[in-house]
Amino acid sequence: MTTHSSIEHHPDLAEMRTRFERVTATPAAQAVEALALITGLYLAASAWIAGFSALSPLAINNLIAGAAFCLCMGGLGSAYERTHAMAWTAVAIGAWTIVAPWVMAGAMDTTRSVVSNVITGAVALCLGLAMVAIGGRPRTTT
Repeated sequence: MTTHSSIEHHPDLAEMRTRFERVTATPAAQAVEALALITGLYLAASAWIAGFSALSPLAINNLIAGAAFCLCMGGLGSAYERTHAMAWTAVAIGAWTIVAPWVMAGAMDTTRSVVSNVITGAVALCLGLAMVAIGGRPRTTT
């Protein structure tokens, strides 16, 4: 039995890193990450793109949520073994985006803000769940 002074040299950790690197190098994982970054950028700018920037609380919410979504999903491809738990945060941001027009704007919501947030939130939620599923794939022996 060999003892190691650092957890960094544990064989299970090395195997997990290798598996996560192999999973995130797939075209599917790279496509999910790219779509997630586009979704996050759209969410951040959606108030001005869809034309509901007069709803300043919702516009600021979308700007912050879009930036947070980009940060959560952006690091997954390069360091998934350290950031895979952030995919669940991205799922939560997607769910929040769906309900935000009613919570943030109240009676001032417009059809454009609701449609934009519901569609963007649903896409973000699905992309977050896809990244969670990609990380949870069973090991393949090669």
